[in-house]
Amino acid sequence: MKYIIAVIQPDRLDDVLDELNRREIHLVTVTSVLGRGRQKGVAEVYRSHTEAGSLLRKIKLEIAVNDQFVAPTIEAITTTARTGNVGDGKIFVLDLAECIRIRTGETGGVAIG
Repeated sequence: MKYIIAVIQPDRLDDVLDELNRREIHLVTVTSVLGRGRQKGVAEVYRSHTEAGSLLRKIKLEIAVNDQFVAPTIEAITTTARTGNVGDGKIFVLDLAECIRIRTGETGGVAIG
């Protein structure tokens, strides 16, 4: 089992979710977040003074999948979120020690679905 965290541009969300759904990856948590990477925010001009922005709006996707869905999940995100510009985002893949479905008490890969 793996826990995939992806940080993407907000305008790419619908396309990413559509592609995940097409690949039968349905269990996704979406959060609006602020962050910065190599682009270090956006500089803005205010009263002829340039001020560096520090945080940009991003979308964080959290997806728990069984091992056979790791590659399709990553492929779905990278193909639909990629614009080729700085700030497209990152994907993190972590080992998932345990998953428990609260309603039934099922554990492990069965609980993920």
